[in-house]
Amino acid sequence: MAKITRALLSVSDKSGIIEFSRQLAEYGVELLSTGGTAKLLRDAGLTVKDVSEFTGFPEMLDGRVKTLHPKVHGGLLGMRSNPDHVAKMKEHGIENIDMVVVNLYPFEATVAKEGCHLEDAIENIDIGGPTMLRSAAKNYPDVTVLVNSADYDQVLAEMSSNGGSVSPQTNYALAVKVFQHTAAYDGAISNYLGARLNGEVTEFPATYSLQVKKAQDLRYGENPHQSAAFYIEKNSTEPCVSTARQLQGKELSFNNIIDLDAAIETVKEFEQSAAVIIKHTNPCGVALADSPLTAYLKARECDPVSAFGGIVGFNREVDAETARELTSTFLEAVIAPGYSEEALAIFTAKKNVRVMQVPLLDSFVAGGYDVKRVTGGLLLQGRDLGMVSARDCRVVTERIPTDSEYEALDFAWRVCKHVKSNAIVFSNRDQTVGIGAGQMSRVDSSKIAVQKALLPTVGTVLASDAFFPFRDGVDAAAEAGVTAIIQTGGSVRDEEVIKAANEHGIAMIFTSMRHFRH
Repeated sequence: MAKITRALLSVSDKSGIIEFSRQLAEYGVELLSTGGTAKLLRDAGLTVKDVSEFTGFPEMLDGRVKTLHPKVHGGLLGMRSNPDHVAKMKEHGIENIDMVVVNLYPFEATVAKEGCHLEDAIENIDIGGPTMLRSAAKNYPDVTVLVNSADYDQVLAEMSSNGGSVSPQTNYALAVKVFQHTAAYDGAISNYLGARLNGEVTEFPATYSLQVKKAQDLRYGENPHQSAAFYIEKNSTEPCVSTARQLQGKELSFNNIIDLDAAIETVKEFEQSAAVIIKHTNPCGVALADSPLTAYLKARECDPVSAFGGIVGFNREVDAETARELTSTFLEAVIAPGYSEEALAIFTAKKNVRVMQVPLLDSFVAGGYDVKRVTGGLLLQGRDLGMVSARDCRVVTERIPTDSEYEALDFAWRVCKHVKSNAIVFSNRDQTVGIGAGQMSRVDSSKIAVQKALLPTVGTVLASDAFFPFRDGVDAAAEAGVTAIIQTGGSVRDEEVIKAANEHGIAMIFTSMRHFRH
């Protein structure tokens, strides 16, 4: 491990750079820098040599060319253990550069700004930075390279312990981070520019690059013979399963993660205290109440058989009473914004129950793509973030829904969005009564929802995630005692379906929005 004697620093994110550079200087490291970074360090009282002085060649082309020089890249790429490299460097007066500290022009932040023009984006494509990073990372046995200020302290600690040098293991890990970072950077540029071909801006680029970070290895996938790992998007801040924290319990499984995602996304639909029980990605009970405990009890009442071994989600803090009820039966996992100290103590009696916390923020930007894998390719779509209020929907029947029915229709429609297609939900104002999911025909989903209903279906409303292709679905709903229906509309047989609703005295509204979930 050779002692670090010379470092090149050029950063857009200047967090911690003064303190880091000051410590390097105390270790006797010569500081090379450019532009704003050099000025910042000089203003802080540090001695800095300009790269142009080091290379003997001035910056040019409005700063586009300043580090692209053999004395820079020779100093980075020259292998100290290779006599030919050492001799050639000496012949051309190339000195070693032992450390590179670089982060790149903020391309993603630039293009995220409203009104960003293509010219602005192009000017924020860093050339010298990625080139130096790649050169340094390629020669990691001899060069320490930092792309993230979070690594400053670790490197300084090693230098302090190792007489001014950094271990090969750390250098390798830092080099890997560089290639991860430049891959994401190039991917962002490719995505942006690839959506702007032939003078047109398209939603989906010609190629799509996505970088995700491994959060954990999993014991296996959907089945024990399948290997699996959980990856998360690198900049995800939205409250979701990917940003959740496990407080106790067994290791998460592949299926747990999918069901936890379904749970938290369902309760995020509601402002009132809500609880959902998920089984095989489908809600088997959803309810609203004044407290998490009551909401959970009402959700479980919908289908207590399916609730056994399920995953429960809340949009409120779980208190001790709720925790006692949750631990009275077998559950795989619970996810909520928080837990009281007493609740967490109660959960410890069920040490295998996975307790997950995901704070639900008052406001956050939901966006991004929904990505589905098929053999040999990907399907990319915008996330289903759409929602309409029942009162904003078009009444198509002779009878208008009552106020109570409107509330129930709104609740049922929000639940229906999270049920696998074909989806049918029977509910009252704050509690699901019967749920039919994933059937090949809509009328079969209706029949299953009725068959599974333990609570009375008379006086309930019905939500369908898409239109009824025939009147038989409405006839089945009427037989179950449904008084109002919310569905998308748009079938060639809409008139036949509306006629059936009128015959049964059912109020029906059309959303003109579908919520298929495959």
